[in-house]
Amino acid sequence: MTEEEYLVLDELYFVTSFDNLKQETNLSEESLKLTLKTTIEKGWVRCFNSPEEEIEITMDDFEERYTSFFYLASKKGLFAHNAQ
Repeated sequence: MTEEEYLVLDELYFVTSFDNLKQETNLSEESLKLTLKTTIEKGWVRCFNSPEEEIEITMDDFEERYTSFFYLASKKGLFAHNAQ
């Protein structure tokens, strides 16, 4: 797990918007985007249209709308985070 992945997962114990996640992690938008993409691909992070509506996304959807989504660590992601 990279340092960036650890930082992101540390903030995703609750559903969090992209903007809030960016502010809390102090990562650049590009770095946060890349980290979210890899953690989603690993199954560590889930995506939401709103704080209550989880969605399945394609990477094309992610590329187009990543700033409008909300994010939450998955059970797998929490285990990976806590194993560090």
